[in-house]
Formats: sequence, C-alpha cells, structure tokens
Amino acid sequence: MADKTLTHGMLDGAWMPQDAETNKDRWMHRLTSAEVDGLDHALRTTQSRGHTACDTMTKEDFPLNTAMVEVLKQLLDHVENDMGMFVIRGIPVERYSKAELRMLYWGIGLHLGTAVTQSGKGDLLGDVKNFGQKTTPNANTGRVYMLNVGLSFHSDSSDIVSLIVLRTAPEGGRSMICSSIAVRNEIARRRPDLLKVLYEDFYWSWKGSGPPGFPKWYKQPVFTEHNGKFSARQVPPHIESAQDFPEVPRLAEKQREAFNFVDKVANEEHMHFGMMFEPGGIQFLNNHITFHARTEFTDGDTEDTKRHLLRMWLAPKNSRQLSPSCGFFADKTAGVVRGGFPGATETLLYETPAVDL
Repeated sequence: MADKTLTHGMLDGAWMPQDAETNKDRWMHRLTSAEVDGLDHALRTTQSRGHTACDTMTKEDFPLNTAMVEVLKQLLDHVENDMGMFVIRGIPVERYSKAELRMLYWGIGLHLGTAVTQSGKGDLLGDVKNFGQKTTPNANTGRVYMLNVGLSFHSDSSDIVSLIVLRTAPEGGRSMICSSIAVRNEIARRRPDLLKVLYEDFYWSWKGSGPPGFPKWYKQPVFTEHNGKFSARQVPPHIESAQDFPEVPRLAEKQREAFNFVDKVANEEHMHFGMMFEPGGIQFLNNHITFHARTEFTDGDTEDTKRHLLRMWLAPKNSRQLSPSCGFFADKTAGVVRGGFPGATETLLYETPAVDL
C-alpha cells in the first residue's frame, strides 16, 4: 500500500488526560502475588543455570508462568494498539540486589522483544540518574537523562522506551505523557497550515550516532501515516543541530514555527497527563504515538535517597509498519529489530558508565 499522508481532519486513537485518569485499567496493572512469584521463579531459575549478569541470558533462561505471560501479552497489545502506554507496579525491589534487578528487568525485556542500543557507548540497559555531568542539556557531548534537569516533550529513538524504578527522588521527577495523535489533531484544528509542514521532510542530525559511511544527517517528517498507523518523531535539538552542516538547506521560518508549535501544544495543561513513579514500577511508552517529558528532580544527600531508574529501548514483536519517509529507521517493516544508535560501539553494555564530561 502506498504511503498515505493526510494533512487535514482528525485521526482516531487520540486520548486526553481525563481519559487516562478515568480509565486506568487501560494502562496500569498492579501485579498479583502469583505474578510476582512468576518473576521471582524466573530470576531464580536464571541464577540456578549459572547466570550472574544479563549478557549471557536468553528468553529460555527466564521462564515465566502463565499469569505473567498474560500480563506481558496485554502490555504489548495496549502499547501498540491502545493508548501507547502501560505501567506495571508492584515488583518488590527491596527483595533484590541491584544486579538481580537488572537481570529481572532484562528478562522481562527478552519476552517483549529485542533491546537496542540507547547511546553511542552501546548501552542496552541504561542507568537514568544524576551523574553530575559537566554539560548543558543540549550539548552534543551530553545526554540529559544523566542529569537532574527537566526534559521537554520528545520521543526516543526506538519503538518502545521502558523505565523500571529502583528509587525515586525526595522531590520532583514527575513523568509527563501526552498522546502525539491528540497533539496532531489539535494542530489540525488550530493551525492546519503548520500541520502540512509537519508532514513534509525535515533534515535531522544523527548527533554522531549514524550508520558508518552515511551522511551526518537524514531526512524525515515530524508526522507520518502509513497503512492506517500514525507515527511522530519529535526531537527539536536534532533538527536544529542539522543546521551545523553546510550542505543541509536552511530551516524555513515556517518549519521552525511548526516544530516549536508541537512543543507548545504538548506543554498545554489540558493536553498532557502526569504521574509520579513508585519503586517497583515499570513504565512502557510507544514512541510513535506518545511524547514524554520529566520535571526537574532533587536528590537527597545519601545514596539511598538518590533517584535511580533503569532504561531499555525495545523493538517489540508487534511493532507497526512505518512510512518509507521515516529516514531514521533503516527497516520500516512491522515487527523487526530497528531503532537505537546504529553507529554505537560493538561493545554492548548493561550498565551506564559514570563519565565526567
């Protein structure tokens, strides 16, 4: 089927904050004792087979019981075909060491799809915490997830982004989510002239993570539709950074106005939904149909009062087919392994190294 680009009218699948508040059964599940036991048994089985870290584990080494298999089946369906978000709560993190929690989280990921690299260092399992990097939020050398600053609404470079909460901060760190379909529909209603621009190609910087031998930039619209599925990519600093390359056409004022308007609409209070994390929770977001943000957080003085999450970028088994114009993703086929940092080192990591930039 040919790529179908719509620049007017409303799309199905949008949701508003009140929908999330009143329909929590669509996106949140608190684990039962049987499901917790299933995870614990899978971890103990993995350990009994001699695995002490993630790098040697396989899906078969982490056998889940029927109850937990059903939870993950529901999760994948809701993230792809419903609101684009799902939260599991109730993992007893106090029961496990950090190494065990990495293995437990990694085991869950093995049942959902394939993890892809989330930095140029090759992280498959990343630490989201304040490393105190000496950098600014938009610096080419730094990643803002390694700081305590707030993050503006954006999408990550994978089909799904997932976070497991080991510890929360004493103050801040609120997770903010909005439906990118709802943002698109609001723009269609208020500024159809900008919506047209958002379906046209922009030049994006790979930010040093592109495939070897490729140009330092690629082309892709902010919004695309294909085979009845919508997809959005919103990372304004990557569009601005492409302007550093002399061969890239200069941004038109209408283009800059358009992607800034996406951010403006997403930030409007009636458009987004917020949640506070709790230890033992795992959040899953579909990057094609949600944007996410975070408020600034303040750590405590001791290690056990510092915010610490683990992150995975996943290529799930049931992902959507993408438009041929989605230049970031090499393979647009549904259900394939794609996304991440194609130019990452071949050394795969399961813990983010603390670096001082």
